Amino acid sequence: MPTLEEVAISFVLVGWVLFVSLFLTKKTYEAFIAWGYTHNVAVYYNRKIIHMLTGGLIAILVPFLYKSFIPIGVMVIFLAIGNYLPHKQNRLFYWYQVKENMYEVHFILMWGLVIMIGFLIDNIWIAIVPILFMSFGDGVTGIVRNLLYRKRTKSWWGNLAMFAVCAPMAFAIFNFAGLISATLASIVERFEFGLIDDNITVPLVGFVSLLLLTGPMKII
Repeated sequence: MPTLEEVAISFVLVGWVLFVSLFLTKKTYEAFIAWGYTHNVAVYYNRKIIHMLTGGLIAILVPFLYKSFIPIGVMVIFLAIGNYLPHKQNRLFYWYQVKENMYEVHFILMWGLVIMIGFLIDNIWIAIVPILFMSFGDGVTGIVRNLLYRKRTKSWWGNLAMFAVCAPMAFAIFNFAGLISATLASIVERFEFGLIDDNITVPLVGFVSLLLLTGPMKII
């Protein structure tokens, strides 16, 4: 069962997520538009800002703040529903959501799923590192592509930037196994498979590869 401290921490973290997504990025959206960026580019930047400042930052804190997954699971459900309903009701948070997809919901659900498995197998870092790939690695990828092309597109330059971010993090924790995982995640980010976007493939490939290379399913 979660402790009162974990519950209190969860309220603070949800407050931080709401601040970033509902206030801070609304201000950055206005700033991007004022600087001459198009709506789509401003939205894309904001999505990456949210990835890093919420998903990435909180993932780093999880191993140090939580012993129970329950409050994390409640947060994930709350945030997933909160981001799904605007799509359902056609009342988007226009500064970071788009009607074409609900990838931000994918991000939240995969974030929660991977961390839940990390708790279940009692190996939280094998879950955190793939989340960092998705949050910081993919975030930097999107920023680089936006700077180069000013639109949402795929480019190997972005993947190289992702690898430059992911490789040191993964190597610091899992040595060469982490390096292999970072490489695979950086490559798979380049591809999308219909509704299966990189918010699903990146953490999935990162997690499975680390599981096979370092975890209870270790093959080498």
